[in-house]
Amino acid sequence: MALLTVDKAELNYGLQVLLDKVDFSLERGERWCLIGRNGAGKSSFLKVLDGEVTLDGGAVVVDRGVRIARLAQDLPDANGQSVFDVVASGLPEAGALLTRYYHLTQVSEAERTDAWVDQLARVQGELESVDGWSLQTRVETVLTRLDLDGTTPMSALSGGWRRRVALARALVIEPDVLMLDEPTNHLDVAAIEWLETELINFAGAIVFITHDRALLQKVATHIAELDRGHLRTWKGNYQSFLEYRERALAEEARHNELFDKKLAQEEVWIRQGIKARRTRNEGRVRALKAMREEHKARRVQQGNASFELAEAGLSGKLVAELDSVGFSYKDKPIVSDFSCRILRGDRIGLIGPNGAGKSTLLRLILGQLEPDSGRIKLGTNLTVAYFDQLRDQLDLDKSAVDNVSEGRDTIEIGGKSKHIISYLSDFLFSGERARTPVRALSGGERNRVLLAKLFSKSANILVLDEPTNDLDVETLELLEEVLSQFGGTVLLVSHDRAFLNNLVSSTIAFEGGGQVREYVGGYDDWIRQGGKWREPQTHAKPEIRSPSNNHDASAAVSQSAKPQEKKKLSYKLQREFDALPGEIERLESELEALQAKASSDNFYSGDPAEVEAHMQAMAVAQEALDNCYERWAELEEMGG
Repeated sequence: MALLTVDKAELNYGLQVLLDKVDFSLERGERWCLIGRNGAGKSSFLKVLDGEVTLDGGAVVVDRGVRIARLAQDLPDANGQSVFDVVASGLPEAGALLTRYYHLTQVSEAERTDAWVDQLARVQGELESVDGWSLQTRVETVLTRLDLDGTTPMSALSGGWRRRVALARALVIEPDVLMLDEPTNHLDVAAIEWLETELINFAGAIVFITHDRALLQKVATHIAELDRGHLRTWKGNYQSFLEYRERALAEEARHNELFDKKLAQEEVWIRQGIKARRTRNEGRVRALKAMREEHKARRVQQGNASFELAEAGLSGKLVAELDSVGFSYKDKPIVSDFSCRILRGDRIGLIGPNGAGKSTLLRLILGQLEPDSGRIKLGTNLTVAYFDQLRDQLDLDKSAVDNVSEGRDTIEIGGKSKHIISYLSDFLFSGERARTPVRALSGGERNRVLLAKLFSKSANILVLDEPTNDLDVETLELLEEVLSQFGGTVLLVSHDRAFLNNLVSSTIAFEGGGQVREYVGGYDDWIRQGGKWREPQTHAKPEIRSPSNNHDASAAVSQSAKPQEKKKLSYKLQREFDALPGEIERLESELEALQAKASSDNFYSGDPAEVEAHMQAMAVAQEALDNCYERWAELEEMGG
């Protein structure tokens, strides 16, 4: 039985047709990924399914009792509300009561007057009347499952954690259908992998929009592509869908070619001489008119973006050399004893949790910051172009033309001159859209404006901070191709694992506690070599107890545990603890030698079996080293 059915849905925004008699059904256990070009109407379709947008024609039928929750693109406000308040607001029938009860239980001992007891008793009574305690348990369970602290104010959370709060608010109603619009925005890689697991384990049905191809491939069981008002559906993963779509588009092109050929023949016939017109078949004339209308109504597929880079002269072979670099911020180590060499033509990806210090390391590499320790040597003839994920380089009140041209009528690309309108058309901007204020453009369009501005400048070093946000898959793939052919150096911060795997030659990973390490290859290569996050992003949860049967208000007060004293290690454990530093030093030397060999220019041109064996040896060494670190920390906690 379908949880939700769409029948002949029609939706138009002005002259743009978003839905043209679209049919769709959703059953429990299905995980649909909705894909399509920027502006195709994906977010509008989710709003149609959720009932927020009314159709121009057709209907959406939701089965009786089905609960729907939708996670929008926009983040919850960073205001003074607590995490508990925001999550509980997902329960309209009892959310306000739970919030009042929660804040009453958080007051200090001095504030617990007789009036407080009376107020708490009234709230408890109202909660009992609406089965509030089971709902409170549901909120606490979701907070625990998503590793959230209910007392934390929203203003203290990063974008990634606010995204997690929004998901908790959606999950707390225990929906049958979960809808997510770009859920990976503002999330780091570790949070995206956590989200993948949550979605795969979700018991209901899911409809989600994403540009993250790795998440799409792992999570989706069905694909729906919104293309020119029609919905192309496929049961299977993303890779198999791409093969199906290629066949479908080829068949569409063949059909259009035959249709256009027949239309041309009929146009020749209708223009024959007087004798032919006297004897012509009126039915054939009517058929020709119908063909003309069909051709006029045909919606052609949007073209792909097409752009290239303006390259400056070659930089020196050495771009930057970092030797034992250290940098801290407010006594927190950002980079500790990090060394690396960046050569012309390197494509390096920086990965790590939000706030780990990736942008700080970029500024160190480019000489914009001085290290606290160590040495940084910069190469010669360096010309840098910088892509800012916050798009601060764009003037929102100016048009795309004014932002990119900076007073020029033409752009010099590859030794050829292009008019600014022609240049922006390569980034899929029509003349009208190119003159629209940036403030009125979508997120994907703003990103394309920034790319157009970046690529119009001559540079031999590209620094890209989250360039993939809001771009559709086709533009992402083109960006990969352009960057892979760029003759200069690329420094890339990204949480898009597929983008990293397809583009970078090495990865600099922030693994926690100031530990920054360089690995050969992309994200999957980092995992294969034993890379992992050493500092889980966890938060302590508040203890909120339900009151006892006699409604004793003091039952809501948490008791803090006494700190445990360290015990002296046994003789055997002390010997193990004393031997660990030497073993760690040995494993680090072994791993360093293995990584040095893997970094050589001709490493991957050797026997594939030997390459794979070498990578496995690196993974084993890294795992052994990690185990030693963990054991050392465990023994030190016990009393070492």
